[in-house]
Amino acid sequence: MSIFLILGIAFALAMDAFAVSLGISTALGKMTRTQRLRLAFYFGFFQFLMPILGWSAGQGIQEYIQSFDHWVAHGLLLLIGGKMIYESFGFGKREKKYDSDPTKGLYLLLLSVATSIDALAVGLSIALLGVGIIYPAVVIGLVAFALTLVGLKVGAMLGNLVRKRGELLGGVVLILIGVIILFEHL
Repeated sequence: MSIFLILGIAFALAMDAFAVSLGISTALGKMTRTQRLRLAFYFGFFQFLMPILGWSAGQGIQEYIQSFDHWVAHGLLLLIGGKMIYESFGFGKREKKYDSDPTKGLYLLLLSVATSIDALAVGLSIALLGVGIIYPAVVIGLVAFALTLVGLKVGAMLGNLVRKRGELLGGVVLILIGVIILFEHL
């Protein structure tokens, strides 16, 4: 798997973290450095961890679906990308209002899982392709960390204007990666 493909996946997966960080910075206004770093660390860590968990699950089923694994990987990425595009138009989501600090406690844990659940399916897809996971997982985690910080900064400057575009872009990138995987295996 090329570094460009890994980076494409990482940026696409990080769009949820980017969009959520935009929303959080818009809702909270001025945030402390500790809040920003904590949010970025958790989002990055969960984006790192979830592909590993998905990859581990994929290792157990790889021998059974090896002949059509590229179709499964394509389908998973198509579903995830389609969901992101669908949600970018405001369907299937409710606007979040924060009564307490979303950068700590249960809010932080739930947001970390919610923004990284797509990475679980990507890890499964990577396992089905027979590719190692540590390097892609590290890149995915670092990109999520960085884009969370960028999202917090951009959100503080631009507000809600950018949020939908980021998730839309992430969905399109995941679908394109799914198409590339399919064509590489045909």
